Amino acid sequence: MGSTDRIVRIVVAAIIAVLFFTKVIVGTLGIVLLVLAIVFLATSLIKFCPLYLPFGLSTRSKKEGEA
Repeated sequence: MGSTDRIVRIVVAAIIAVLFFTKVIVGTLGIVLLVLAIVFLATSLIKFCPLYLPFGLSTRSKKEGEA
């Protein structure tokens, strides 16, 4: 997972968390989005997204892939 992808996921997770805890998004939608935010944060921290594997996707640049 590339750096840009990780940063975007962290920012989106933070925005969803703030909206949830300030009660802007509530109910089932709020819970689903909060779970999605947790998944985004987890995949950012481990630098791997399991959904990229079966689709053959990579957001890593060639330089990042060599390290």
